[in-house]
Amino acid sequence: MYSNNQINVFIETSPILEEIKRAKPVSWVNPELQSVRHAAKFSIDMNDMRAAEQLWKRFAPFFVKAFPETEESHGILESPLLEIPKMKSLLDGNKEETKGRLFLKCDNALPICGSIKARGGFFEIMTYAEHLALESGLLKKEDNYSVLTAPKFREFFSKHQIGVASTGNLGLSIGIISAKLGFEVTVYMSADAKQWKKELLGKAGVTVVEFDGDFSEAISVGREKTKSDPNAHFVDDEDSHDLFLGYTVGALRIAEQLKSQNIKVDADHPLIVYSPCGVGGSPGGTAFGLKQIYGDHVHCFFVEPTHSPAVLTGLVTGEMSRISVQDIGLDNVTDADGLAVGRPSHFATKISKSLVSGIFTVEDDELFKLLAQLKDTENIFLEPSATAGLIGPQRLQKTDYVKTHQLNLNNATHIVWATGGLLVPEFQRKKFYERGRQLLMT
Repeated sequence: MYSNNQINVFIETSPILEEIKRAKPVSWVNPELQSVRHAAKFSIDMNDMRAAEQLWKRFAPFFVKAFPETEESHGILESPLLEIPKMKSLLDGNKEETKGRLFLKCDNALPICGSIKARGGFFEIMTYAEHLALESGLLKKEDNYSVLTAPKFREFFSKHQIGVASTGNLGLSIGIISAKLGFEVTVYMSADAKQWKKELLGKAGVTVVEFDGDFSEAISVGREKTKSDPNAHFVDDEDSHDLFLGYTVGALRIAEQLKSQNIKVDADHPLIVYSPCGVGGSPGGTAFGLKQIYGDHVHCFFVEPTHSPAVLTGLVTGEMSRISVQDIGLDNVTDADGLAVGRPSHFATKISKSLVSGIFTVEDDELFKLLAQLKDTENIFLEPSATAGLIGPQRLQKTDYVKTHQLNLNNATHIVWATGGLLVPEFQRKKFYERGRQLLMT
């Protein structure tokens, strides 16, 4: 806990914290952003990213056999990169014109669990499963990994436990892949997790443990219970190297998509990416990966709910993962359930400190309006939290960042990373959409 005097000292140093603690939408530019050339060395690098990409390729035959919906893509899990000119025109009509082109990275359509969390969650479980199988002698790296669907592997994995705490999508990704491999898996879910997500996990054979409190309580209890078992593995969203590394592969994939669409990224053609942010693992991982590829020609912004700005609070105060949004008086209550976290990732925030260009915060009502507008203009459905990045381009144009970094926005490529939506049931989609339409009419 932090005293009022300590919080006041933080406000004196960074006055924007006063607005943050009042749950006002803010646009923060990171004063500690470093050039990639001068940034500190981290525990992962491009070689690790390439190795992670190879793990995905080894598992491709497993996905084809275990999840028939991936057969057409030969077991490679990827999502489209789509230009959304109609949505851009609508946003321009409401406010000032967005300079450059606007794209949507559609991780809402990622096969199997329809969210960016599959990139990190699947990867961590794949890493753990491969390690166990190789160590036991049941598997060799040269094998066709479709053998992992065989009964002997399911029996072997069933002797091991997986635990994870989640507000929703990470739990779905971990639960689905772990259960398919044969692990006994428990997902510790906070009170704000949607009921339909809990039901999907139950149908997949996952044990769901519910809490009356928020994500911090769920992860604390889940971590303690899982780590007390020597045959168990806890996926720690607040401090996981493997989760983070899994997300970085998304940067390699999007680089291929940009190249295939003949989109330049250089000093005169900046790439600007806007990602919804919870604990900071997925946006931090993709930002790190993009920085390794494009250096200072890519600019990465996070977007958080006004009531749950966990990463922003950690960076503005300099307290990183030591401080929570509750410490500054916020309630951590938001309908953007995937972003409803009070404390940022220890591992990811240390890296984001020097790599993220800035953070915007957004009110819940705005997310629902954007959800309805995107559905109306482009016929693309996202869950509310996944729409957060759509506020980015016009927010950016109102900051000093453009001038300071001499961005030629006329040549810019803006990418909004859409992080989830595929598995949202139809009745829930209608509720989300209707709320957005009502808000637009008021």
